Amino acid sequence: MTTPATIFDDLRIGLVFFTRLPLPHFEVKGRSLADAIWTAPLIGLVVALLAWLAYAVATLLGLAPSLAAALTLTAGMLVSGCLHEDGLSDTADGFGGGRTRERKLEIMRDSRIGTYGACALALSILARWGAIDALATPGPVFVGLVVAHAASRALIPIFMQMLPQARLDGLSVGVGTLSDSVVLTALAIGALALLLLGLKGAVVAAICLALLFVAFRKLCLAQIGGQSGDTIGAIQQLAEIILLFAASAILT
Repeated sequence: MTTPATIFDDLRIGLVFFTRLPLPHFEVKGRSLADAIWTAPLIGLVVALLAWLAYAVATLLGLAPSLAAALTLTAGMLVSGCLHEDGLSDTADGFGGGRTRERKLEIMRDSRIGTYGACALALSILARWGAIDALATPGPVFVGLVVAHAASRALIPIFMQMLPQARLDGLSVGVGTLSDSVVLTALAIGALALLLLGLKGAVVAAICLALLFVAFRKLCLAQIGGQSGDTIGAIQQLAEIILLFAASAILT
C-alpha cells in the first residue's frame, strides 16, 4: 500500500542509489530498490535542478554559454557520481570488443576502460555539451535539463522489466522483479516532463524515445541476450542525448 511515508522512503532510497549527495544515514524497513525505482525520473529532476543551478551561477558571473554548459555537465556528473556514464562506457567496450556473449559480459565487468568506452564517453559528453550550449539562455536550459534528466530515467524501470537478465548476478539482478505499477508510475512522470516541450514537442520526443528503446532492446538481446546494470546506464545516456537534442531544436 502506497502512503506518504512509503513515498518518502522510496525517495530516500532513490537519492542514495542514483546520486552521491551527502545524505544522513537512515534505515528503511519494508521497502526495497525494486519498490523505489519508480522515483528514478524524480531523482533526475533533482540532478537537473542542481545542474541548472551551476548554469545560472555561471551566467550571472558573465561566463559564455559554452563555459556555462561545461560547468552544467560537470555538476550533473558530480551529483550522479557518473553512474550512467560508467554504464555507457562499459557497454560500448563490451559490445565493441567482445566476440562472444561471455566475453562481452566479461569485458563489461572489467573496471578498466577501453577504446570503445572512451570514445563513447567522449562523444556523450560532447553531444550533451553542444546541446546545452545551443540552448544558450537559462530558461531553455532549465526546460531542456528537466526534460532530459527526468524522461530519460523514466525508461529505466520498463527497460529492466522488458528484457531478461543477461547475468546470474550483478546490480540489476539484485534489484529483483519490478511491478507494473512501478513501471507505469515512472513512465507517467516521464511523460509529464516531456510536456514541458509542448504537446507537439512531447509527441516527437516520445516517438524518438520509443524508437531508441526498440532499437537498443534489440541490440542488447543480440549482443548479450538481455540487460545488465551497464546497459541500463547506456540507455539512460542515449535517451538524455536525444532529449537534449530535441530540446535544442524545439526551444531555440
